[in-house]
Amino acid sequence: MKDLPVDKGTRVTLHFALKIKDGDVVDSTFEKEPATLEIGDDNLPENFEAYLMGMKAGDRRTYEVPPEKGFGQHNPSNLQTFKRHEFSADMVLEQGVVVSFADARQQELPGVISRVEGDEVEVDFNHPLAGRTLEFDVEILDVEPVGPAH
Repeated sequence: MKDLPVDKGTRVTLHFALKIKDGDVVDSTFEKEPATLEIGDDNLPENFEAYLMGMKAGDRRTYEVPPEKGFGQHNPSNLQTFKRHEFSADMVLEQGVVVSFADARQQELPGVISRVEGDEVEVDFNHPLAGRTLEFDVEILDVEPVGPAH
């Protein structure tokens, strides 16, 4: 079974690291327990799953992930301006502070304050990694079929 390639219908145990190219590590399992996921279970964005396809136990690769394949380009229309009085009076409003809003479906929607000027507070709802080129380092430890063995 060690030759089973990663594909739909497989459970994969792996170590991974996600880094900003030439920068900080965003997330890594190399110093911890490995991650286990089923391909197609939405634990990993589809674009990242695509890099794993065909890899086998024992493979280790590093991929450069452009913004289009990662978290998208930075979208200026995801910047929204609010009035100071729309926030609670005791809330710290300064650049870099993460604030949480509820969207139309009452799902939590985090944003980062990008600018505070007079009575205006600009909030950036882009993913923090939008527009960044990432490095995706993957080591496949095990690949097994999901469900009953045939």
